Amino acid sequence: MLSPAPSGWTLFRNRDFRLFGIARFLTGLAYQMQAVAVGWFVYDLTHSALALGLVGLASFAPAMLGALVTGHVADAYDRRRVAALAYGLLGLAGLGLMALASSGTAPVWPVYTLMVLVGAARAFANPASQALLPTLVPRAQFGTAIAWNSSIWQSAAVSGPALGGFLYALGPAVVFGLAAAAFGLAALSVASIRPAPAAARDRPALTWATLLAGLTYIRSQPVVLGAISLDLVAVLLGGATALLPIFAQEVLLVGPLGLGLLRSMPAFGSVATAIVLAHRPLTRRVGPRLLAAVAVFGLATVGFGLSTSLPVSMACLFATGAADMVSVYVRQSLVQGETPDAMRGRVAAVNTVFIGASNELGEFESGTLAALVGAVPAVVAGGIATILVAGLWGRLFPALRQRDRLLG
Repeated sequence: MLSPAPSGWTLFRNRDFRLFGIARFLTGLAYQMQAVAVGWFVYDLTHSALALGLVGLASFAPAMLGALVTGHVADAYDRRRVAALAYGLLGLAGLGLMALASSGTAPVWPVYTLMVLVGAARAFANPASQALLPTLVPRAQFGTAIAWNSSIWQSAAVSGPALGGFLYALGPAVVFGLAAAAFGLAALSVASIRPAPAAARDRPALTWATLLAGLTYIRSQPVVLGAISLDLVAVLLGGATALLPIFAQEVLLVGPLGLGLLRSMPAFGSVATAIVLAHRPLTRRVGPRLLAAVAVFGLATVGFGLSTSLPVSMACLFATGAADMVSVYVRQSLVQGETPDAMRGRVAAVNTVFIGASNELGEFESGTLAALVGAVPAVVAGGIATILVAGLWGRLFPALRQRDRLLG
């Protein structure tokens, strides 16, 4: 059973958890600032919805293609060092984007190249950091730690887009430079974490069986498979993040600062929900609540697509973030809490592909569909499809629908 609410604060007495949280906040801040700047920069260069979708595809492709290898690396080597090196690589990519933006006029293809580098770095960082977190806290505090970790990330996601949009007025190079610095500080923070006893594990042999162990484990766990595939399909269909520059410019008639506010709203909803979950963890009926949250996500997406008012659009995006946080909380608790430490990296790598597919690949899907039918019809259709998926998954995965508690 999860720890009672007051114990959540005791996590911050843990030096390594604090350092992990600092790194998490800095990387979240940097990534969100960079995402706003890249979106606006690419749209300024191309005025193309498809070009925005290609940014998402460039970011996601390395995680999808290298998932088996990155998961093996997270289980075979020191996860602190893997994450620190990956954050350092993200900093170098940020410096490259700053150089491009400073050059004045630039073709768009180097941006895609650097986003592939960003995607590759995140492909190594995500499994390593996800597998590292459970080694920093007692098992009884997994749920609370995940909620706090998510709230830290989402707090950065709240401030990052607004800060990125505000600083974009000074030029994209300023945003990219500050993001690079934040990634560098995050690398130093995670490198300072002391190795936990659980990290002293045997290095798995490099065989097909060990590379595929993450997929094998997830396939053998219907509840885990149902939770992460539900998130993939729902956000893949219902995500509207890639199209926010179009809604900001052409539907809501707001500038970069308005775009930053729009991008902040899902994260603001997520962090508010994460804080509630950190103090009042879900302990019963987690499966039905997960399915209901996905349906709410789809309904709020439809509302956003139909809105022509900035406050209403912000409220709808807030609701999508709040609903998505329930999915993140349940999924991460199941994946990190029930997976043996020796294979957490490989399972986390597969989970990262699912997350990436639902976000970056979802951006590509959204951009492509918007280019064909328009931004508003694309978002509304995606929201309706998400609502239908919530009902379908309840039938396809009865074990998920009937799941009562997070940890067995």
